[in-house]
This record gives sequence, C-alpha cells and structure tokens, in this order.
Amino acid sequence: MKTLIKNGRVVTAQDDYFGDILVEGQFITLIGKSLTVAADKVIDAKDKLVIPGGIDAHTHMDMPFGGTTAADDFRTGTLAAAHGGTTTIIDFAIQAKGQSILEALEIWHKKAADKTAIDYGFHMIVTDLTDKHIPEMKALIAHEGITSFKLFMAYPGVLLADDATIFRAMSLAGDHGGLICMHAENGVVINEIVSRALAQGKTAPKYHALTRPTAAEAEGVNRSIALAEMAGSPVYIVHLSCFDALKKVQEARDLGLPVFAETCPQYLFLDDTYYEQEGFEGAKYVMTPPLREAWNQDKLWTGLRMNDLQVISTDHCPFCFKEQKALGLNDFSKIPNGGPGVENRLSLVYNGGVLTGKISLNRFVELTSTSAAKIFGLFPRKGTIAVGSDAGIVIFDPGKKFTISAGSHHMNVDYNCYEGMVVTGATETVLCRGKVVIDNGLYVGKPGDGQFLKRSTVCLP
Repeated sequence: MKTLIKNGRVVTAQDDYFGDILVEGQFITLIGKSLTVAADKVIDAKDKLVIPGGIDAHTHMDMPFGGTTAADDFRTGTLAAAHGGTTTIIDFAIQAKGQSILEALEIWHKKAADKTAIDYGFHMIVTDLTDKHIPEMKALIAHEGITSFKLFMAYPGVLLADDATIFRAMSLAGDHGGLICMHAENGVVINEIVSRALAQGKTAPKYHALTRPTAAEAEGVNRSIALAEMAGSPVYIVHLSCFDALKKVQEARDLGLPVFAETCPQYLFLDDTYYEQEGFEGAKYVMTPPLREAWNQDKLWTGLRMNDLQVISTDHCPFCFKEQKALGLNDFSKIPNGGPGVENRLSLVYNGGVLTGKISLNRFVELTSTSAAKIFGLFPRKGTIAVGSDAGIVIFDPGKKFTISAGSHHMNVDYNCYEGMVVTGATETVLCRGKVVIDNGLYVGKPGDGQFLKRSTVCLP
C-alpha cells in the first residue's frame, strides 16, 4: 500500500517546510517537492500541518483504582487517542505487592492484545523489589522492551515504595539503561493531613486539593532527585503540577543533573477554582496531583519553553462522574483519582500554547511527540517525519475551531474536564504505521491495528 501526502506544511521538532511525503507499507520512504509517484491513496494536505503522530507517555487504561476500574480500556482509550492525533501511548502495567513483575506484565499484555487502535508500550509500576524481583526487572530491560519503571511516594499501603526500594530501583536502572519515573509527593504526610480534615468533617471534593499542598509535591521531587543522584541514575518526574516542584527540577538541571519532567494539560489550563463548583461537581477534577492556583500556569509554560519540562502527557485515567466518582460522595478521600484527557491534548496545547505565542510550532511537536520518543527509547522510529521512520503521521487543521464536549468526544466517560472550551486546531487525518485510522475525522480502522512496541534503552536528550 502506497500513500502520498501532498502539499502540506511539514513540521517536526527541528524542521518546517512545504513538501510531499510518500509512505510505503509502514514506513516513510520519500520526502520531496511535487512528487509524482503513483500511489494507492493521495491525501491533499494543502493549508494543513503535517506532523509526527503524538506520543502520550502517561496513560492508565483499564486501571483498577479505589474499588473501581478506569472507564477507558485499551479499545476505547486508544480510539479516543487516535481521534486526537496521538498514534502511540505508553501505559502503566502494575505490579501488586508481592507479585512477580513478569506475571504483572503478562496481565497487561492480555488487557491490550488485539484491542488497540494505535501503537502502545508499557512502563512498569514497581511496588515490590526484593532480591527475587531484581532479575525480572533486568529481564524487562534486556528482553521485553520495557525500559522505564514508575515508583510512588504516594498512596501508602497500596502503591507507595519506601526510599530504600526507590534507591534500589534507581541503581539497577542506572546500571542497565533504564529510567525511573517518579510520582513525587510525600504521601505519608498527606495521609496525616487527610485524616485530620476528615476528623473535622471536611468531606467535600475541594479538600482533596487542600490536603495535598504544593510543599508535599516539592518535597517529593527534591527527594526523588537526591535519591537519583546518590544512585547515579537519571530520573523522570511525572505530572508535575506547580512552581514549588518545578523549582527543584530547575535547580537540579542547572547543576547538570540528568533530571527530566512532564506536565499535563490540566495543570496548564485548569485551576483550583474548579473545586468550588456547586454540589459534588468538583469531584470531576479530583486527580493527583490536584489542580493548583492559576498563577502556577505561567511558571509551567516558562518551564516548557526553557526545557526544564520536556514533555506534555495527559495522565489519562477517567472515571465516570455518576457511577464512579460518586463513590466518594461523602468522603473526598474515596473519590477515584483521575480524569480524562487523551483525546484533547494536541488541540489544547496548540490552541493554548502555539496560538498564544507561549511556544513555537516546533516546540509544540517536540513537547507532544519527539521528546517522549527520545526519552523513552522510541526515536527515530517514532517522534519525527524522516525517511525510514514509522509512518505515524497526523494531518492537523490549524484553522478549524470546535467546542470540546462530552457530547462529542470518544472517551468512554460521561464528562469532559474542558467542557465548553472553544479551541482552534483539530486533528483531521491520522496514519498509524502507514495505515489510515482516522480519515477526515472518521474512524476507519479496527481494533488490533496497533502493535506493542519494544523500546530500546534510554537515550536521554
């Protein structure tokens, strides 16, 4: 199958030019001007951007949490991602306490098999790293194509790993070309603050934010960096939400330490006033870390522009408002943590970043695709438009306006965090490894189009 994309403005993290792209099978085979080669399908990209498929390096499909399971599985979640211009996700497989890491991986392979609309990889969440688990972690890096591991400083008794476990994991990863991703919050202290709030009868959703102060996140980030420095390994901070935490990353990077971090659209476009809505509406925005005061947003944009933050991911982990968030109706600590977002990332960042002049068009591509590909061992197979790279390509209409709404989105959840927001910039057509899966906004693929990606050891930018 040959597909010819003509007349588009091709934008990568480094390039910006007008040209044509020939795709043969799964790969890009020719780039030039006014190509006249025969093709089975011709896509006219005049007045459109032609960009690398988005990479969302932080999703939670089919994830059990708080007595329920995320509303999107690998079928619905990747379908929604495709509609939004994402052609690769890196999801999190979870090792339960005491469980074999290889056994946990197999469970997640079964969750995803033959369901995905786009390509996918896995990080492994490690909750237990005894001597018997260390060979398994090494095997994941060497043989299974899973080279990144997430550890938690939050959720005591469920996901939290003590400092010794974190240090052990970082040491192993540093020695073998892996990368530790840290959920950096002081969860032990947060639990104490939560207990005090509940004892005082403070049960409304807004107390989720008020019991998770920015200082708790900053302390976790600082400790993560210190442990990584002692272990001689890089570290990647997930879903960084506030300036207090960002300062710790900036200080470390100024010293030349291999510290990397992501933020998410919710921390760039939403703020803590959303918790003040009437009734239980604020539960829609219960996620961890919580939404912060609005002034943090400018600081995060500066971090993105200056490369102290390298990636924008979503932390997509949706729970339906009426059926699942309601589990915490009388106790904010029982509201499942997480929100939807995998479908809206590219449009939000283009509208709120590029069109406002906060970031350049090249930086937009870098933050939503290229940096994640480099950090997580997928570049140059993914994250760029170049001869020999996978044909993960998005035709993006930079002038199309639409209103974000749960009534029209494809995520399997009954609300949207950005409900009613009018944005300019929309995904039109999506190729995943050369196959058109979204054609002029319509899904034309099938479950199983995506494939599991074995990733290489990290090659940090």
